[in-house]
Amino acid sequence: MSALHESSQRPRRGRPRDPSVDARVTQAVVELYARVGWAGLTFDDVANHAKVGKAALYLRWSSKEDLLLDCMADLNAQRSSPSHGELRADLTSIVHALFDFFTSTGGLAYLRLYVECRYVPGLEERWRKQQATPMFLETRALVHEAAARGELPEDTSPTILLDALIGAIINHVLSTPPELFKQMQDSSAGYIDALIDFALAGAGAAAG
Repeated sequence: MSALHESSQRPRRGRPRDPSVDARVTQAVVELYARVGWAGLTFDDVANHAKVGKAALYLRWSSKEDLLLDCMADLNAQRSSPSHGELRADLTSIVHALFDFFTSTGGLAYLRLYVECRYVPGLEERWRKQQATPMFLETRALVHEAAARGELPEDTSPTILLDALIGAIINHVLSTPPELFKQMQDSSAGYIDALIDFALAGAGAAAG
């Protein structure tokens, strides 16, 4: 699961998009979904929260599935792909971006979608095809490229390496109590450096 790469663009419905409306709707959907989940997300509440007419929403999105997936795609597109051409630099960019993302409302919405999409008929297949699988494959490619450059052993498992990093970040954020959240954020740089050192050592990375 990598939350870092711009997803492919999909055709939109309805009249030409107003960027200011899109931004408000995306923020509203992400905030509401993070708080109330699939069952509580409604067009009425999104319209009220975003201060747009409900008719404007239906002109763009014909279903709640379309609305949620498009807004999550917009959230993903705000982040850029690492392109340093060096493993540690790429991983540092990825893990810092993950940390910032999962300490945000958008990150909580993303985690909720991972769980809830399995219980909404058709939603998981669409979400994985449109967003989750392409992002995962792009991130795996960085590991394969590093192995090709000799920075990692040829038999390095991208799944294990990325699970070690991404899983650690998610666990670190979710397990930190509210009263220690700011302290966790302030000390994140040192934690991330140590985490990457640990993962690369376990993978048998070549010394830099």
